[in-house]
Amino acid sequence: MKGLLIKDIRLMKVQRSFFILIYAVGVGLALFTEDSTYAVGFPTFVISLFTVSTISYDEFDNGNAFLFSLPITRKGYVAEKYCLGILLGGSAWLLSSAVVLIAGTARGMGSAGDICLAAASVLPLMLLLLAVMLPVQLKFGAEKGRVAILIALACIILIGSAGIKTAEMLHIDIVALLDTMPVPGLGAVLAAALLTALLLLAVSAGISTAVMKRKQF
Repeated sequence: MKGLLIKDIRLMKVQRSFFILIYAVGVGLALFTEDSTYAVGFPTFVISLFTVSTISYDEFDNGNAFLFSLPITRKGYVAEKYCLGILLGGSAWLLSSAVVLIAGTARGMGSAGDICLAAASVLPLMLLLLAVMLPVQLKFGAEKGRVAILIALACIILIGSAGIKTAEMLHIDIVALLDTMPVPGLGAVLAAALLTALLLLAVSAGISTAVMKRKQF
């Protein structure tokens, strides 16, 4: 797995201008937007999804046939992609959270605790995004994977919209409920969401491993 990580990190060096641009946009959002969650989430999601691009590069010109002639197991390949996604997303999250915290405190956008909670809400979403995108990309490849990913994201949006509509029908104001919830309560909700996302990521890794074991190169 170490060799695969080195390969992907060296591949990312070629794309360093892309990373610089994304971080520049993230800094701009931190300086000029009032939404801390979006300012943290944008660079975190975009950078973490570069993992999907590395899968496409591996598949290009039947590259996997050569790759798996090396002493690399399919399970190890999947584990490396998930580790890379967490490494990229986690690094982007830490950096963007620090920038948003500094900028938000300087601009008086709220207390440091509120900003940290807003930033923490991005982590479960990033893990959920990886849990959905990686097995889809491994299963369907670059071309069909784009369509499948769009369908998966549309399903997630529909489920979220249905949940919001259901809450409205039950006369539950989710925003007001979260606003009135004490900080320890919000922390417990975020911890539960993070744990759930980690469990889903583990299930996703198992699915991806099964997909890779059935693939023919």
